[in-house]
Amino acid sequence: MVVLGLILIAAGALAIVGAVFTAEGTVELLGTDISALAMFLVGLGSGLALWWGFSIGKFGTKRSLRQRRESKKLSELSEKLEKHEEERGGDVKDDRSNW
Repeated sequence: MVVLGLILIAAGALAIVGAVFTAEGTVELLGTDISALAMFLVGLGSGLALWWGFSIGKFGTKRSLRQRRESKKLSELSEKLEKHEEERGGDVKDDRSNW
């Protein structure tokens, strides 16, 4: 998710930079002559790609952090359970030896 977000951000940024630096009297974008309306649509698409990329990156980062927290919590609970079972197992053995 994060990688897809970064790819979309890079594509949007590349389109914006290409549009800005190639815009002279006649608008030429990546070797193609385009009209003002087409240039506006390229800018709109680039903005949407940037926004979508940031959104996906944010979602992916939140998801990764949540999974790490859950994994850490499960590991801690597992260790506590093992420790408790060891203590309880020792008590049961001691009680049986007294018989």
